[in-house]
Amino acid sequence: MTSRLLFQPRLSRANLKHSTVLSTLFKMADDIELIGACELIKDRLYFATLRSKPKSTANTHYFCTDDEFVYENFYADFGPLNLAMLYRYCCKLNKKLKSFTLTRKRIVHYTGFDQRKRANAAVLIGAYAVIYLKKTPEEAYRALISGSNASYLPFRDASFGNCTYNLTILDCLQGIRKALQHGFFDFETFDVDEYEHYERVENGDFNWIVPGKFLAFSGPHPKSKIENGYPLHAPEAYFPYFRRHNVTTVVRLNKKIYDAKRFTDAGFDHYDLFFVDGSTPSDVITRRFLHICEITDGAVAVHCKAGLGRTGTLIGCYLMKHYRFTAAEAIAWIRVCRPGSVIGPQQHFLEEKQAAMWLQGDAQRSQQKPARAVSHLISSMDDLSLSAGRTTGRSTCIYCRAMLSDGFSPPQNDYSGENGLCMTQGDKLRALKGRRQPRSATTGALRSSTNGEKGQNVLPVDVSNYRQTDTMMASLPCPETANKATPSFQSRGVLIRSTL
Repeated sequence: MTSRLLFQPRLSRANLKHSTVLSTLFKMADDIELIGACELIKDRLYFATLRSKPKSTANTHYFCTDDEFVYENFYADFGPLNLAMLYRYCCKLNKKLKSFTLTRKRIVHYTGFDQRKRANAAVLIGAYAVIYLKKTPEEAYRALISGSNASYLPFRDASFGNCTYNLTILDCLQGIRKALQHGFFDFETFDVDEYEHYERVENGDFNWIVPGKFLAFSGPHPKSKIENGYPLHAPEAYFPYFRRHNVTTVVRLNKKIYDAKRFTDAGFDHYDLFFVDGSTPSDVITRRFLHICEITDGAVAVHCKAGLGRTGTLIGCYLMKHYRFTAAEAIAWIRVCRPGSVIGPQQHFLEEKQAAMWLQGDAQRSQQKPARAVSHLISSMDDLSLSAGRTTGRSTCIYCRAMLSDGFSPPQNDYSGENGLCMTQGDKLRALKGRRQPRSATTGALRSSTNGEKGQNVLPVDVSNYRQTDTMMASLPCPETANKATPSFQSRGVLIRSTL
């Protein structure tokens, strides 16, 4: 009896020692798996590039977002991911870091060797480090390239041709940091459902670049209808949203398609600053655009054909002048807000303009001069062509023929194009965006009320309500809003009622 009692503690001590050894071995196995991983929070948060899918262990939790957050490309562009995806990622990671079951585990965000997905994953966790861990973009980037992490594939524009401008991971982190510093977004109040709702072509195809100041949107059409599967919105479709969010001015950069009086008669200021699709603005147009935005009290809604190239370029000039963004930071932030923006030579144009914009901004801030009024009609150069030798016949580029043979025909009222071509760059980008499949319900198409009304029926947008009639002036599907006076990413819910 005595010997049995004496023997039991020895067994317990042996078992305890054996358990400790096993735990140490498992931890060593995890450590081997994490060799070369970058550490963002000591002994807690890591980013790793792995060849195969790892299994979570007692000490380590692995997760991957490569197939969860997927960029919707136009051509060969592949990122960066938009603001809604960044928000959802940050929520996901915050939840893991606060989880009771993961309290004592190391959390590893891993990615594979697909260089495009790897670059997007790096921006996600790098931006998290900037936003929540208060690291500088340089500190976050140094962590991302530490250990055995190879360099990352730079992002490219949404043009059909070869890439001539590289946007790096560091550029993206710096652009996000600059936007954060200037209060362009706040994830504590960011309405992800609204962002994802209005970025859809059928819901208006617009995004705030600077909340309360700049809204970029696809150009309106003379009438609201569905043409070749692509939803087209008349000016009147935007009026309710614009009025709720203090949009007072509309700037059109493309060739006249709708009558500007439809905006001015409704109380909006409207300016025409036409320059050729795919090209860069003259100094006169750039100066006048900046002047218009500087004398406008409310927000400015800017559009070209697709609301990407020309629109992003001029908004980028304003960011450089008034917020001292670098060209790369401006391009990065605008693309995070509205993917596909700033295309081809427009990227180099912003680089060339950066120093001048900074000087003008510094001078203006040092001596705030009263602004003068500006003419509403700045340019009517409808016959400008990218080619000096414009032909009288209708030319069709190789890609246009491919698009047309695939069943797409551009809107008839805009078919002749701006550049003497059958389809402009903006036509192609709008067509590609219009073909995208609707997201799953988890992205915010279906959502409960945010204004205290419980249990109400909420429906996805039905674009079949857009009929092909000349007299139709349908408004965009109008969500319920918690704060109708705030033109920002904040506190505006998306609710599509069954009565629409």
